[in-house]
Amino acid sequence: MHAVTREEMRRLDRHTIEQIGIPSAVLMENAGRVLAEAVQAVGRAADAGEVRPLRVLILAGKGNNGGDGLVAARHLRGAGMEAEVVYAEPPSALRGDAALQRDIADRLGIRAQLYGKEAVRWDRFDVVVDALLGTGSKGAPRGAYAALIREANASGRPIVAADIPSGLDADTGAVEEPCIRAKCTVTFAFPKLGLLQHPGAEYAGRVKIAPIGIPEALADELGVHTFVLDERVFREKLRLDPRLPRGENSHKGTYGHALIAAGSRPMSGAALLSAKAALRAGAGLATLAVPDRLVEPLIGRVPELMLAGLPDGGTGEWSALGAPGPARDSLLALAEGKRSVLFGPGMGRFEGDAAWLRAAWEAVAAPLVLDADALNMLADAGGFAHWPERPSGTVLTPHPGEMARLAGISAGEVQRDRIGLARSFAVRHRVTLVLKGSRTVVAGPDGNVYVNVTGNPGMATGGSGDVLAGVIAGLLAQGLAPVQAAALGVFRHGAAGDRAQAMRPSSGSLLAGEILEAL
Repeated sequence: MHAVTREEMRRLDRHTIEQIGIPSAVLMENAGRVLAEAVQAVGRAADAGEVRPLRVLILAGKGNNGGDGLVAARHLRGAGMEAEVVYAEPPSALRGDAALQRDIADRLGIRAQLYGKEAVRWDRFDVVVDALLGTGSKGAPRGAYAALIREANASGRPIVAADIPSGLDADTGAVEEPCIRAKCTVTFAFPKLGLLQHPGAEYAGRVKIAPIGIPEALADELGVHTFVLDERVFREKLRLDPRLPRGENSHKGTYGHALIAAGSRPMSGAALLSAKAALRAGAGLATLAVPDRLVEPLIGRVPELMLAGLPDGGTGEWSALGAPGPARDSLLALAEGKRSVLFGPGMGRFEGDAAWLRAAWEAVAAPLVLDADALNMLADAGGFAHWPERPSGTVLTPHPGEMARLAGISAGEVQRDRIGLARSFAVRHRVTLVLKGSRTVVAGPDGNVYVNVTGNPGMATGGSGDVLAGVIAGLLAQGLAPVQAAALGVFRHGAAGDRAQAMRPSSGSLLAGEILEAL
């Protein structure tokens, strides 16, 4: 499924109208009809058992969003509901198709009032429709628009937003003050990026994607490069069967060997989570490389793993990697012949670690996953933009704080436009970027972005990211391309979290190991 910016949506609309020849009035009619259907569904869910028509209040702005609301009012009335309209501006301000719908509503006798002429009796209605401001709106709502938004939110009535909640930025998901808090958003043709990013996703409520006559294939023709991960996207855009079926005539070597270099004395659990996750993801073999002192305590903890100890001077740390020598040589030798390599979970920091990472970046031939401490090493290395592109591909898996260090900005700035930042960073540095968090974003060096919608807040727990890094490494070991492995990895990881959460009594009780076992 494609997801679009406001400008992409504008181009899709214009092309459909001008080149394909579907009149704009037809698109508005379709939008209003599906909006009315969603309003009826919300009204039925909120019905307290009273036998009477649903009473709906439509808040209409002067643009096409208001026109959509007026069409919905007509369809609701035709279905036996009571529908009334409150205009934010004088009805004479409406133009084009919206004015046409205003006149039709007048002729049909649909009751309407101008906001401010008389008080809005919110208690008379069961459902409110937000048709005030559409995707083209920018900045904080003002005047009557702001007042209506505040009153609607305070009314306690469920709100259905037309296309996007008024006050929400269609591109970034940022919310202005005030902003509609919808129970349901009916977005037309394609989801808007702002509905997929927080805090916009919270304000949108349940999002229903409603076709209105714009051909989906047109998004590809006009160069839309953002997608919501689902089975169709995996098959058609990523050229991947997400089930990864196995042939009968196969063996462990068929599915590759992953090397995980991770863990330290205080964080050996991160290494085990990542390495076991690589196997759970389907890697045929996995070797866990750890400092020598950790080998004996880890023996048998995961019987399916192979363990490799590296010189550590008895410290249980990775500090021996900081300078050329036996430890560094041993690790690079272990990486030879592997189908994927993961560095970072629980590794800790040590003197010379950035120089070691640069050496490994250039020497390791397999696809490379950098997570956790390896990302902080990368951020401190300086001149990362000038490092050579790795032919086999590189996957970076930062959370917002790590992303902030990599990009040289604040975590707040990262969260303001996760999709835009991830895309520009991946293209600039020629990497696959997995920006973790709610609605994890996967961006490829080709500019394509994939947004994941599996997962839940219970996954915000220590070790969850270690599991994800291991899953991606395990998928790379099976021969998937970096973007394929990253996208399928976050999708499976989130789905496993959903299965594991369903078994727990509360969202705060989920453990990373339970996510791992649900893979």
